[in-house]
Amino acid sequence: FGIPCEAENELAEKIVNNVSSADMVRFVNSGTEATMNSIRLARAYTGREKVLMFDGCYHGSHDHLLFDKEGPKTPGIPECLKDSTIVAPFNDIEAVKEIDSQEKLAAIIVEPVMGNCGCIPPEKGFLEHLREVCNQNGSLLIFDEVITGFRLSLGGAQEYYGVDPDLTTLGKIIGGGLPIGAFSGRKEIMQNVEPEGDVYHAGTFSGHPLAMVSGVATLDRLEKNNVIEETTGHAKEIAETFRWASGLTVNQVGPMLQIFFTSKNVSNAEEFPTTNEERFREFWEELLKRGVFIAPAGTESWFFSYAHTAEDLERTKTAIRETFEEIDIC
Repeated sequence: FGIPCEAENELAEKIVNNVSSADMVRFVNSGTEATMNSIRLARAYTGREKVLMFDGCYHGSHDHLLFDKEGPKTPGIPECLKDSTIVAPFNDIEAVKEIDSQEKLAAIIVEPVMGNCGCIPPEKGFLEHLREVCNQNGSLLIFDEVITGFRLSLGGAQEYYGVDPDLTTLGKIIGGGLPIGAFSGRKEIMQNVEPEGDVYHAGTFSGHPLAMVSGVATLDRLEKNNVIEETTGHAKEIAETFRWASGLTVNQVGPMLQIFFTSKNVSNAEEFPTTNEERFREFWEELLKRGVFIAPAGTESWFFSYAHTAEDLERTKTAIRETFEEIDIC
């Protein structure tokens, strides 16, 4: 398993053909490894250390990006890393410009659509402004598309919003459910990874034959069937049911959505309602009683599957309507 296989080339070719910013691809075993390696590569390429991320975005469980606005999310992160990771509010380009004016950034990393604080889309112009800031200061723009890649479109969020990053991280979907991740980007950057360059990357199970074959089959299905169009349709149906049944805020982008227990706009982690956890737990339990299982946290997005049938959707809509007849949404 420590050497390349034919399917690895096939899967890399599918990614390069679909993801506009990807000239070259390196496979890893998880989204965590993908973002960790992309940060290492960005620091090596720019000769800088500091990385800007956004409050509420999740980029895996490695030390470099396990931060929020309060600082490290867990004990055990070295003191030296606390000064190299800067956290800004999502959708706040003025905060980004202020930080950029004070720091020499190696990279800005972002979930183009937040998927770990519910589903929170970028406001108009936000991603474009990030691209401009990086262009002006020589930083690299990294899109963490572990969630949005091959979900919002075949080209991911960068195609959906028309903004190309310098590096892209991928996972989940490209392995058809098996352990996988990948980081990709412009050739001039990716060539800095061994063996062509000096940036270290290795892993016995990176490019594992089973994950590669599964990924090729999955992306082949995505290319040949109307999977994304159909799953987006599913999400729109459920989003409308939520709005009709509750009057609460529902964010939906492609086949991603989440309901927030507030009537106010939710555009960043700060606006994530404080009532969400208690109300969401009650909501979750009522849906479960009716045979509908969702992720047991309001911070997780809903994802719709090509396997969901019209009958599944009707059962879910009925469960939602009945649930909101039972619970206090205030």
